[in-house]
Amino acid sequence: MRTIEWDDSDSSIKMIDQTLLPGELKFINCRNIAEVCEAIQSLRIRGAPALGVCGAFGVALSAQLSSANTVEGMIKDMKTAGEAIKKTRPTAINLGWGVDRVLQVAEEEGLDPQLIRNIALEEAKNMADEDVAVNKKIGKYGAKLLRDGDVVLTHCNAGRTACVDWGTALGVIRSAVADGKKITVIACETRPLNQGSRITAWELHEDKIPVQVITDSTAGFLMSEGVINKVIVGADRITQEFVYNKIGTYTHSVLAKEHNIPFYVAAPVSTLDPESWEENVQIERRSEDEIRYIGSCKDLNVPAGVPILNLAFDKTPMENVSAIITENGVFYPPILLDEIILG
Repeated sequence: MRTIEWDDSDSSIKMIDQTLLPGELKFINCRNIAEVCEAIQSLRIRGAPALGVCGAFGVALSAQLSSANTVEGMIKDMKTAGEAIKKTRPTAINLGWGVDRVLQVAEEEGLDPQLIRNIALEEAKNMADEDVAVNKKIGKYGAKLLRDGDVVLTHCNAGRTACVDWGTALGVIRSAVADGKKITVIACETRPLNQGSRITAWELHEDKIPVQVITDSTAGFLMSEGVINKVIVGADRITQEFVYNKIGTYTHSVLAKEHNIPFYVAAPVSTLDPESWEENVQIERRSEDEIRYIGSCKDLNVPAGVPILNLAFDKTPMENVSAIITENGVFYPPILLDEIILG
């Protein structure tokens, strides 16, 4: 079961609607760019690797929908769609990476409109297949860091629903379990939209991997009590200075450092951004209503008129990171992104 894939039956993008989990496992189809953008903004599709593939499929979809009869016209339509897709979630670098990769192939190899349609879709499908292979490699390398009996804290969801399949942080855990190790997972609730309690817990429960949900603010106490002995998270962008990940990750890194607990980041090389610095990265600010109301309930969770700051991401300094796990291996401090990219 893939989180996102191309549906050849009607030339659309098929994906799990993650806003319905854990209550309902439902697939939806995006048939135009507006639907793709809405799915990304509403978190129906989410997770850096999955967003990268979604961006790729989105550009491929725009080529299928384009009525342009010239190469220039079709490329223009694809770039317009790509820019709209990129703007939906600015912090996650994989989204733009997926868009740009398909555009580059189309521009370099597209000799006519129909060929562009074919190669854009083929590239997007290849990226989906590559994502699964990359995650399996991350899992293989990362599993060596876990020992039998470990209790691992994870934040947000970096599992198969954040990717095409298998997962990054949860992929490490899955690989360790596949190796015969007994691993217990502590999953934080995690804003926005409780992606840890809803999705991470659902994934692990489905896989029969022991998992317990806690509020984000419980992590420090459990560390002080010696309950948690490893932390593994994913990432949405990694610069030379910081790991950008779901809001609350930085807090866990500080707590882990205070209690001498390894803090690992699992992410594909495509999430690395060696060219950007802190001032170049925009932190996504989400709707106040995600906090003001609980789900679809219209009873106020925050008094009317009180402003709400609902940030989606924070930044963890590299000095708090014990190692970064990628498909190229495990890299320890001092962590240099160029060395990771070269493998």
